[in-house]
Amino acid sequence: MGITFETRDRDGLARIGRLSTAHGTVTTPTLLPVVNPNLRTIEPAELHRMGFGMVITNAYVIRSKPELALRARQEGVHKLLGFPGPVMTDSGTFQMYVYGDVEVTNREIVEFQRDIGVDVGTILDLFSTPDRTHAQARADVDGTVERAREAVPLAGGMGLSMPVQGSVHPDLREACARAYRDLPAVVHPIGGVVPLMEQQRYAELAEAILAAKRGLRHGRPVHLFGAGHPMMFPLAALLGCDLFDSAGYGKFARDGRLMMSWGTVHLADLEELPCACAACAGTTPAELWAMPAAQREARIARHNLLTAAAELARIREAIRRGRLWELVEERSRAHPSLLSALRAVAGHAEWLERFEPLSRPSALLYTGRETLRRPSVLRARRRLSERLTFPGAKEVALLPARGKPFSSHWGMHWAPARSRGLALACPSIFGPVPLEADEIWPFSQSVELPEDVGEESAPWNHAFASSHDLALVPVPPELAQGGTEGFDAARVRATIEYQFGREAAGPLLAGKMDLVKARNGRIRNVLVDGEHILSIRAEDGLATLRLPGARRLHAVAPPALRVTVTDDAIPFVRDGKSVFARFVQDADPELRPFDECLIVDARDRLLGHGVCLLNREEMLDAERGMCVKVREGVGSA
Repeated sequence: MGITFETRDRDGLARIGRLSTAHGTVTTPTLLPVVNPNLRTIEPAELHRMGFGMVITNAYVIRSKPELALRARQEGVHKLLGFPGPVMTDSGTFQMYVYGDVEVTNREIVEFQRDIGVDVGTILDLFSTPDRTHAQARADVDGTVERAREAVPLAGGMGLSMPVQGSVHPDLREACARAYRDLPAVVHPIGGVVPLMEQQRYAELAEAILAAKRGLRHGRPVHLFGAGHPMMFPLAALLGCDLFDSAGYGKFARDGRLMMSWGTVHLADLEELPCACAACAGTTPAELWAMPAAQREARIARHNLLTAAAELARIREAIRRGRLWELVEERSRAHPSLLSALRAVAGHAEWLERFEPLSRPSALLYTGRETLRRPSVLRARRRLSERLTFPGAKEVALLPARGKPFSSHWGMHWAPARSRGLALACPSIFGPVPLEADEIWPFSQSVELPEDVGEESAPWNHAFASSHDLALVPVPPELAQGGTEGFDAARVRATIEYQFGREAAGPLLAGKMDLVKARNGRIRNVLVDGEHILSIRAEDGLATLRLPGARRLHAVAPPALRVTVTDDAIPFVRDGKSVFARFVQDADPELRPFDECLIVDARDRLLGHGVCLLNREEMLDAERGMCVKVREGVGSA
């Protein structure tokens, strides 16, 4: 079978994926323990029993030992290692970096990896160190890409790993990645970054990853070569890395060092073990020191692997719950260089916002000032300023926050205030949140913030007022109370404008509006002229379209909100079947993951509506998997 990769869940660029090979399937993000064929701290079979579904070993080392090379050719690499799952191999590039040269050609090592039955084999790329000039790194990139092209006809049924080189030059990293787009790689390592990690130059490492991600096809897994310390995993996963490898678990163990999610500690410095993993439970540092060296080394190596596995489980769970940004912000405070890297990432918020989901299953948690620079905060501020309208209002007053939702405390003032041309909003890290928008994620769902955060948000208050041509005024001393007439309609309009854009409110709301409410008074269903056009979700305050609403939105000038499919998909979408990657022809670049969308054919005829799982870039890049989950087709309603 061919090697495939499919995204099963996501949080921004981070994703939970399934990498499937002839020797099994692994769930990513995951760690590939490095197996040294000459020095096995832990046997590969035991690694498999510990839950590690895939390992990486060095084909150059195997080939350099005649007895190992002969056995590998006769038995295959899986039997040689005693590992039943997928095996990836490195090619000797790292040895080239360490020793200056290797006695093998790219053709020879690719053919050797193929002949010993490797699942994923790596080309002999040119390790481009951080001290390389732009011209030198350009030559490294050109040579690496040429070797990748040479490897394609040699690979047979083996999946190819094509590393992205380019030293510390982001433009070269992106150019190298783009050169691979039409080549049949199954994995893309970020190569040449071990020196950056050894020197804790994490900000430059983050820039290298992001540059590669900009150029690579989004549907392929990314491997951060040489990143085996768990303190790096959350940030790397946030930036879209799926695979990690670790030789450090054994090297650190030989030195008596224990990996933790927040750093490394030496056994000699401990009076107690700050860990309850299976390797540490019931053991003291003194007892570990008293063990024979080989036994102690194996015990610490198991701890290091279990610590890495636990951190990856936390990452996967954070992706499922929409909490990865919080985990990264927490972990970044373990080391100043990690915090610098997170701040460097904030400089790419505009690009990262394209991959941010429309909402998350959990509240936005403020962990520090870095939270204010998240892509989701940037989007919320922008939509509040650019999409919402306030008919008849000339001024906006910022109200004191009294718990959420804000309207539960201030809603009774809305109608009297609006009658005198005054819009009401509450201050937040997103800028002023109008009362009619306060149940939309993330406004009502954000956790209460420290009092001093208001100073950071002050400029956004003026920007919001200016964008709507409203005067920012203090709260009137006697703010009148009265009925809430028109408030529900304003809520619906604000939701539509925030989610679909200003131009969508007119087509959707043209006619007589009726609302169906839940027992708690929240709007659930919106009917216009007797047609159920949309529902308001309890969990995030956003709209789920119904087919009559999709038909109304279809009146908006194309290509807004549209995913265009090939003719082959027309009967399936009309029948309510979901849209897969190979059927996507184009999509609105403003669509974001989990946005409601319209599905049309090349002649812009409405076929159905659904929810995007990917943005436009990802849809057009994807080689397999679902892109749009169809809610209703025009022929299934």
